[in-house]
Amino acid sequence: MSGLDKMKNQILDEANHSADKKIAEARAKAEEIIKQAEAEAKAQAEAISNKAQTDAEQYAQRIASSCDMQHRQAVLRAKQGIIAEALEKAYDRTINLETGGYFAMIRRMLSKYVAPETGKIFFSKRDLDRMPAGFEAEIQKIAISGGGTLEVSKEAKKIDGGFILVYGGIEENCTIKALFDAKRDELSDGVQEVLF
Repeated sequence: MSGLDKMKNQILDEANHSADKKIAEARAKAEEIIKQAEAEAKAQAEAISNKAQTDAEQYAQRIASSCDMQHRQAVLRAKQGIIAEALEKAYDRTINLETGGYFAMIRRMLSKYVAPETGKIFFSKRDLDRMPAGFEAEIQKIAISGGGTLEVSKEAKKIDGGFILVYGGIEENCTIKALFDAKRDELSDGVQEVLF
């Protein structure tokens, strides 16, 4: 082999060696990039999976909380319905008491609400028709003991039960309905304690 061939071979060997070295470096760099990309993809997949898990747990908690709230609201509505029904029955029983018990209740109410003035008392037509004999005199005694006088009006008012007091043009609504309405919260609490 001539000196020129040797030089050519040497240059080719160096070029091949250099090319092999660059190819190996490129392969190593490619493998490093692939490993890095795989690691990033794995980390992103874990992050997505963790977020999906967290989102699913939060959604389940919201659903459970919503169901619990709906259940509590349904129970509350049912209790309120029962309480309203109990109060309505108590109201009906009160206005439909037998005559003796009803007018005994009217006496107690009148003792509480009579004012030390001259006034009028109004009843429903039903109460005027079933008023016991001598009850007007009892009303006067109660009014006098409170420092005033009361005239029983023969004009019937459109009320279910109880009475309306009028002093100097000012009405005081002492109907059973008004008293029930005024004490509704207190009565509801009492019914709730008894029933629940």
